[in-house]
Amino acid sequence: MARAVTVIGAGIMGLACGWELARRGAAVTVIEAARIGAGSSGGTVGALAPHAPENWNAKKQVQLDALVAAEGWWAAVRAAGGVDPGYARTGRVQPVEAAALERIHARIAAAAAVWPAPFRMALTDAPAGPLVPDSPSGLWLTDSLTARLSPRAAGRALAAAIRATGGAVIEGAGPQHPDALAGPVVWATGAPGLAALSADLGRPVGSGVKGQSALLDLSAPQAAQVFADGVHIVPHADGTTAVGSTSEPEATDGATDAGLEALVARACALCPALAGRAVLDRWAGIRPRAASRAPLIGVWPGRPGHLVANGGFKIGFGMAPAVAAIVADLVLDGTDRIPEGFRL
Repeated sequence: MARAVTVIGAGIMGLACGWELARRGAAVTVIEAARIGAGSSGGTVGALAPHAPENWNAKKQVQLDALVAAEGWWAAVRAAGGVDPGYARTGRVQPVEAAALERIHARIAAAAAVWPAPFRMALTDAPAGPLVPDSPSGLWLTDSLTARLSPRAAGRALAAAIRATGGAVIEGAGPQHPDALAGPVVWATGAPGLAALSADLGRPVGSGVKGQSALLDLSAPQAAQVFADGVHIVPHADGTTAVGSTSEPEATDGATDAGLEALVARACALCPALAGRAVLDRWAGIRPRAASRAPLIGVWPGRPGHLVANGGFKIGFGMAPAVAAIVADLVLDGTDRIPEGFRL
């Protein structure tokens, strides 16, 4: 008989864990208080971008492995459930300051040392595409590893894959739902989950950080994404382009405001092709940031059989497949592969 596992939370962490457990043969029930992606996973950006390759560490290695494997992982999700998550590896382009050239050359060398072939960083003086920002040096840093997906489509795709594999995704229900009593329980409840865990342990393990993003009416589905002046500009497969995101640790509301309008204005100044384009969607949410700045994984202290998968913050979509594999190993095989920097 398949092992029953309950996942609380249908954001990217919960759904990724649910899918990984389901495809390994578990009988999975995902329980969500509101709806799929109702929290920080319902945004618009979906940039799967690597950490800087210098000063390499275990967190960067886990993220790199997940990004390299992402194409196959998301293809399996699409094949199982029949829903396209909007994944594509389109690369990234960044303008370079002349004063930063020595550092950029060191970064390119570091990428060559730690990234597997064929993924590389390079300098170019002639990047192609409709969204290339001006560069004060006349040079741009490109990489061939960065990818993107649609956050909302990715949530729908994962839910469809779980259901197609015999699992259940129940929306509008809390952890008191009768099915929540089945088997081990994985808590993937975002910022509220970090607050509950902090209160239970009597020490802060993380907090919520507000982010805002937008979707603009510009179709450039094959264009590389842009990162400049702290702004991500990410073209999606559906004919929209995302702009994001703010980072507001002191804010507690989930409403869009003038901070988002300023972000959109900066994006339009960077890439004039965006100027005058309609804003189709404005989003704000509270993203879970663990105190370690790495995902938080482990058994909830004092609650045998209850595990935590949380703290994705800005890299949650990129890290989720790796976190899910670690959780599945722990739940199904009793194998502990939690990196020290991720351990609860």
